[in-house]
Amino acid sequence: MKLFDVYPLFDINIVKGRGCHVWDEQGTEYLDLYGGHAVISIGHSHPHYVEMISKQVAQLGFYSNSVINKLQQQLAERLGHACGYEDYALFLINSGAEANENALKLASFQNGRTRVVSFGKAFHGRTSLAVEVTDNPKIIAPINDNKHTTYLPLNDTEAMQAELRKGDVCAVIIEGIQGIGGIRVPDPSFMQALREECTRTGTILILDEIQSGYGRSGRFFAHQWTDIRPDLITVAKGIGNGFPMGALLVSPMFTPVYGQLGTTFGGNHLACAAALAVLDVIEGEGLIENAARVGAHLLEELKKLPQIKEVRGRGLMIGVEFEQPIKELRSRLLHEQKVFTGVSGTNVIRLLPPLCLTMDEADTFLERFAKVL
Repeated sequence: MKLFDVYPLFDINIVKGRGCHVWDEQGTEYLDLYGGHAVISIGHSHPHYVEMISKQVAQLGFYSNSVINKLQQQLAERLGHACGYEDYALFLINSGAEANENALKLASFQNGRTRVVSFGKAFHGRTSLAVEVTDNPKIIAPINDNKHTTYLPLNDTEAMQAELRKGDVCAVIIEGIQGIGGIRVPDPSFMQALREECTRTGTILILDEIQSGYGRSGRFFAHQWTDIRPDLITVAKGIGNGFPMGALLVSPMFTPVYGQLGTTFGGNHLACAAALAVLDVIEGEGLIENAARVGAHLLEELKKLPQIKEVRGRGLMIGVEFEQPIKELRSRLLHEQKVFTGVSGTNVIRLLPPLCLTMDEADTFLERFAKVL
């Protein structure tokens, strides 16, 4: 059997990681400014993370959600305290797409509606409902194209208000910062107007913080820069530092009903150990503050480079846009300068390093980046 060929691959086999660095099978070292799609939050192979996972798997890796799992309870308490949503409830699943899938279902259960507002360039996942609210027709199969979604321009307050005032919108789903869409940041005034309109019209506000959450923006959630509180918040990626995990944070307006939501693997003992280790390190090493500080330095220095059209983002979630396609530039950065980066569309380099990136590592990146411009 062969692998189903769904990704174009770099001819590099990464076999080891430490902090913000990875090594291939030939022993070549790379600086990781991508973190595997923003998944690596506390750095590769952090000793505390390795220790907690190793101890847990030696004791118990998995058992059913039909019994008490005190690790889930600990994680709910710790996460609520860390992110400032102690009055919300936690539903643990396996991935970001699954988090958005359950958020949309829960919203529809709540108000009985079926129409969703999403935004241009949005990405919310590849499962049935999640892909239907993703603004990319190439990945929406006919079976997913159920005409539930209306796409609006990001930051267009008048268009948003007009759509919601029709009174039939189930939910609005929006990223804290658009990731695959090119690191596009919602305006605080737009987000505040969106919160007000959702409340006025009985529309559920879902904040997709899968890529922009867990400290990446310099606050725990990117939407916290805008002083709003959503009804549902979805997280994944950085929550487990590479261990597959997702979560849905549920406001007190929702009443749980047995049988509505469920999961086999979600919140298993090993995943919870990983997530608790991540919170330990984020808090113990001040990684949210580090993301804000180092990210501000990167943004400031990148804006000085004349070859760049625009630099966008917050914290360690940065988009560097060029007038011309960046495929060759990114390839040279990887193969000549040994730096991993991401991409959004054809013209944007995406930077999503581990939150432990140091000032020295940021400056090393800037030096190597300047060499390929």
